[in-house]
Amino acid sequence: MGIFGALTTAVSGLQAQSYALENISGNIANSQTTGYKRTDTSFADLVLSGDLNVNRQVAGSVQAFSRSSNDVQGTLQASSSGTSIAINGQGFFVVQDNTGQVDGKPTFGGGDLYTRRGDFTIDKNGYVVNGAGYYLKGLAVDSRTGNPTGSASEIIKLSNDFYPAEATTSVTYRANLPSAPQTANYVSGDESSWLLGSSFGASVTADQSDAFIASSVSGDAVTVYDDKGTAYDVQFRWGKVTNEDATSGAQDTWALYYLSDPTATGSEAAWTKVDANPSAAGTQNYVFNSDGALVTPTDGVTSIANLTIDGKSLGAVTLDHGTGLTQYADTNGGVTTKQLTQNGVSSGNVVSVSINDGGLVNATYSNGKSRTLYKVPVVSFYAENQLSHVDGGAYQQTVASGAPIAGEGEIVGSALEQSNVDIADEFSKMIVTQQAYSANTRVVSASDSMMQDTLSMVR
Repeated sequence: MGIFGALTTAVSGLQAQSYALENISGNIANSQTTGYKRTDTSFADLVLSGDLNVNRQVAGSVQAFSRSSNDVQGTLQASSSGTSIAINGQGFFVVQDNTGQVDGKPTFGGGDLYTRRGDFTIDKNGYVVNGAGYYLKGLAVDSRTGNPTGSASEIIKLSNDFYPAEATTSVTYRANLPSAPQTANYVSGDESSWLLGSSFGASVTADQSDAFIASSVSGDAVTVYDDKGTAYDVQFRWGKVTNEDATSGAQDTWALYYLSDPTATGSEAAWTKVDANPSAAGTQNYVFNSDGALVTPTDGVTSIANLTIDGKSLGAVTLDHGTGLTQYADTNGGVTTKQLTQNGVSSGNVVSVSINDGGLVNATYSNGKSRTLYKVPVVSFYAENQLSHVDGGAYQQTVASGAPIAGEGEIVGSALEQSNVDIADEFSKMIVTQQAYSANTRVVSASDSMMQDTLSMVR
C-alpha cells in the first residue's frame, strides 16, 4: 500500500481523534447535568494486510468507539426537594416517556426506560416527573400494611387524595397526681380540706359545679373526634376521695371526672365520673398504694362506655394509663401531665409529598397524618454499560444488556446524583487528543509531499 496506505491510515486517525473529541466535548457540556454518565472513547487497530508472514504485516488504520460509564457513580448531593432521589450503588429508576396528550393530560403506551436522573417533581396532573420529562413508575402500596399490592409497577399518579376522618376510640393518659392536691379549699396541714367530699357521685350537676371545681384539680384536656371528624374538647378533673391511713387500712383514692355538658344548667349533669373498674359493681375510684403505684384499675386500663360531650355520643373510648399514672408528692400540688393523646383524626387533604430513604412515596395531610402510597423500585442489569443511551439521561434495554433485574442499590431521599464527569480529566484527554490529531495531520502532509515527489519523476 505504501504512501496511499499511510494516507488512508492517517485519515482514519483524524476521524478517530475527531470522534474522541466529540465525546470529550459532550462530557464537558454535561458536566453539570444531573445523573449524567460520561462517554469514554476506546480505539481498536485494523490490520490492512491479511499476510500471515509477520515480517510483511504493517501497522493499519484505527477505529474509535464509545464506551459507557453507567457503572461509575457520581457524587450524591443533598437536595432541599422532598421528591428528589438518588441511588447509592448500582441500578436505575424505571420511567416512561409520554406518547401524546389527550385533554391536556399525558398518555402512555411506550416501553420502560431507565435513568439515574432523580430530580423528580409533581406536575399539575399529579404525575412524578423528572427534569428531562420522564414519568416515574412505582409499586402501589397498601397504606394500612405498607406492603406493595402487586409486583407490576405503574406510572405514579397522585390524585386529590383524601384522608378520611377517624373517630377516637382510645385515649392515652399518663400523669402524676399530687399526694396533697392544692385545691381552692386547700388548707396546709388539714388533710380533710383537700378531699373531694361525699356529695359528688357518678355525676356532678351544674348547680354543684362551683363546689366541685373548688374541691378538685385540673387534669388537663384533650381534643377527640367523632366519625365525621368533628372535634370535641374533653376536660378532666381529679378529686381526691380518701387519704392513706395505716390504722384503718385506707389507701389513697381518687375520682376522675370529665366535662360532659358545658352548657348544663340547674340539676342537669355537667361532669361525669370515669369508672375505674367497669366490671365491678358501682362506679369505682382510682386507688394507689403506699408506693404511689396504681392499684385500681389493675392493668392500668379502663373505658368510658359512651363518651358524651355536649349531647354528642362518641361511643366507647378506652382510657389507657398503663404504668404511667402515679401518685407522688408534688410541691405545686397540681397534676403533672406526662402524656395525653388520642387516636382519632379529622379528615385531611394532601399538603405535601415526599420520597424517603428506601423509595417510599409518602403523602402528608392537613390533619397531620401521613401514609405511604407507592414504593419506587430499583432495577439493575448484568451489562449496564450495554444499555442504549437516549435523550434526557435515559436508557433502553438491549440484547447485549440483558433484561432488568429487580433490586441493587439503595434509594436516598432528598438527594441528587451529580454527573460523573471529571473536568480536569476531560481537559487532559482533550490535550492528548489534540496532539494525536495534529500528529496525524503531519502524516497526511508527509504522504502528500512524498506523492508529489513521485509524480515529479515523470515530468
